Amino acid sequence: MTITLDGTTGITTPTTSTTGEFVTSVTGFKNRIINGAMVIDQRNAGASVTPTNGQYTLDRWQGLLAQTSKYTVIQSSTAPTGFINSLLVTSSSAYSVGASDYFDITQYIEGLNMTDLAWGTASAATVTLSFWVRSSLTGTFGGSLQNNGQARSYPFSYTISNANTFEYKTITIAGDTSGTWLTTNGRGIQLNFSLGTGSTFSGTAGAWATANYLGTTGATSVVGTNGATFYITGVQLEKGSTATSFDVRSYPTELGMCQRYYEKIPAGIYGAVGVRTTDWYGNIMWQVEKRTNATCTLNGTINIVGSAGDINGQTPTGLDTASTKSIRIYRTGSAFTTQAGSFYIPNYLEVSAEL
Repeated sequence: MTITLDGTTGITTPTTSTTGEFVTSVTGFKNRIINGAMVIDQRNAGASVTPTNGQYTLDRWQGLLAQTSKYTVIQSSTAPTGFINSLLVTSSSAYSVGASDYFDITQYIEGLNMTDLAWGTASAATVTLSFWVRSSLTGTFGGSLQNNGQARSYPFSYTISNANTFEYKTITIAGDTSGTWLTTNGRGIQLNFSLGTGSTFSGTAGAWATANYLGTTGATSVVGTNGATFYITGVQLEKGSTATSFDVRSYPTELGMCQRYYEKIPAGIYGAVGVRTTDWYGNIMWQVEKRTNATCTLNGTINIVGSAGDINGQTPTGLDTASTKSIRIYRTGSAFTTQAGSFYIPNYLEVSAEL
């Protein structure tokens, strides 16, 4: 048997060589983008959203915008061959972008997922960005890569030649030998796709700059045309100077990677409740350990089931500070006689540890 390694480690896949030997190829976390195929949408379940600045749309994809109500985002089933979903942006008006305006779809890559790139050193590795894009508009479009402090930027451009047709784009970017690039659980790389960027945040494509550039000078503005559409999918950022085939991961794997940053705990029964004379309390465990201590938002009330009812329907007083693995929910200030039960969440609990 012959073992062939491609240097990225991960899943071994046996194949057969021309001599009849088994050859094992090795693949892994080649794509540093999570949910690049736009298949996970925990928050909205396919519903359209008009994002505010910093609001997440499909999992891991955030809207950055200087003015509200200029575009909507929805998970679309319009996609190129080999994909089933895309992220669709639709312009809500014909907005004239001002100098300090910006409109982007952005993903932050965790620093722990770029440690091998050695950016900020003389050994900085080259990366290649690839994606499928479609728009009702044609022309030159832009975006950028940035570091955590947005003090280092690489504006890039690409051309859409045919309206309403998916086109495959690849952009090779020499790694940045300057600046500070986090290799912790903070923001490592910020990837922006511009939908319209003013001159203040636009730079010349094709070079690293000590500036906060979200797009490229002279690029097409999606938000500048009422009803304009912009679809994107198959987004991949990989080490090396050549774009390779899209790194398809299983749905449970992709979902779990998204849940490191955001998890929607659905309705259901979750664990046991402890009751004292003046309070009740219990823990809810996350499906996936979070990037950092999570922020939690409870939608609706929590009921207790499985015992006599004087704690049923009692809204919790508060949520303790969540850890990376769980949260304690409690209610104080009442006299309870029930001594046992379980949590029942009739709506959902949102758990966020976004970058």
